[in-house]
Amino acid sequence: MLKYVVKRIIYMFITIFCIATATFFLMRSIPGDPLSSMAQTLPEQTKANYYAKYGLDKPLFTQYLMYMKNLVKGDLGDSNVYPGRSVGGVIAETSPVSATIGGPALVIGLVLGITFGIIAALFKNKWPDYIVMVIAILGITIPVFVLAALLQYFFSVKLGWLPTSGWGQVKHAIIPIIVLSFGTIATYARYIKSSMLDTLSQDYILTARVKGLSEGAVIRRHVMRNSILPAITLLGARIVGIFTGAFVTERMFAIPGIGFYYINSINTNDYAMTMGLTIFYGILFVISQLVVDIAYVLVDPRIRIASNN
Repeated sequence: MLKYVVKRIIYMFITIFCIATATFFLMRSIPGDPLSSMAQTLPEQTKANYYAKYGLDKPLFTQYLMYMKNLVKGDLGDSNVYPGRSVGGVIAETSPVSATIGGPALVIGLVLGITFGIIAALFKNKWPDYIVMVIAILGITIPVFVLAALLQYFFSVKLGWLPTSGWGQVKHAIIPIIVLSFGTIATYARYIKSSMLDTLSQDYILTARVKGLSEGAVIRRHVMRNSILPAITLLGARIVGIFTGAFVTERMFAIPGIGFYYINSINTNDYAMTMGLTIFYGILFVISQLVVDIAYVLVDPRIRIASNN
C-alpha cells in the first residue's frame, strides 16, 4: 500500500508539472496581454517598467523558466490586473468562501442522492422510484442558472424569505447551497439505483437469502458495500466541484468566491491568476483522485487482494 501511494504521489507531481506547462503556453498563445489595455495611455517608460516588473519583456522560454522556478518555491506570482494582490493570497481568501457553499452542498447531495438511489432501487417500478427518477432527470437537464433564477424568484421575490444575492449571513448561502446540491442529488440517485439493481441480480445475493439472512441484513452486508463503489468513483470530481462547480452560482448570487477571480482572470488575460488557479484546481483534482483510489482499496477487499498479487 505504501509503495502504491508513493508511486501515485510521483505521478501527481508529473501531472501538476504538465498542467503548469500546458497552461503557461496556452495563456501566452492568446492574443494580447494583461497590460496592453491598461497601459495604452501611459508613457513609454512607465509601460516598460510594468512589463519589466512582470517579466513580460523577456523571451517566452525565459518567462517559463522563471515561472517554474517560482512555482517550485510555492510562489504563484502576483496578479497582473489586481496590483499588490498575490495569487496565493487570493486563493487563501476566496477558497473558504467557495467551500462554505460547496462543502454543505456536496454533503447534502451525497446523503440525499444515495438515499434516493437506495429507495428507487428497493421500490423499482413503483411510485417512489418514479418520483426519484423525475427528480434525477430534472437535476440533470435543468441548467444551473435556470434553477438559480427560479429559486431567486420564488423564495426572494414572491415569498421574500431569502435575499436574492449578497454574502455575510447564513441566509445568503441557503439558495446557492440548494442550487449546487441539486445536480449531485440527481447524479448519485441514478448511479446508486443502477448499481444496486445490478448487485441485487448477482448470484451471491440469492445465496445469502437462501441461507436465511433477513432482507435488511442482505442489503446492509452485501448490497450496500458493493453498490457504493460508483459513489466513490464520482467523489473525486465532486470534491473539486466544491470550488470549480460554483462559477455561475457565485456570479449570479454575488458571492466573493474563487470562481469570480477565475472567470475574470480569463477575460482580462491575467496570466498569473489564471495559471495559479488552474494549478490549484489541478492539485485538488489529483489529490482527490488519490483519495478515491485509497477509498476503493478500503471499501472493496478484491482490489486490495489484486494489488497484493
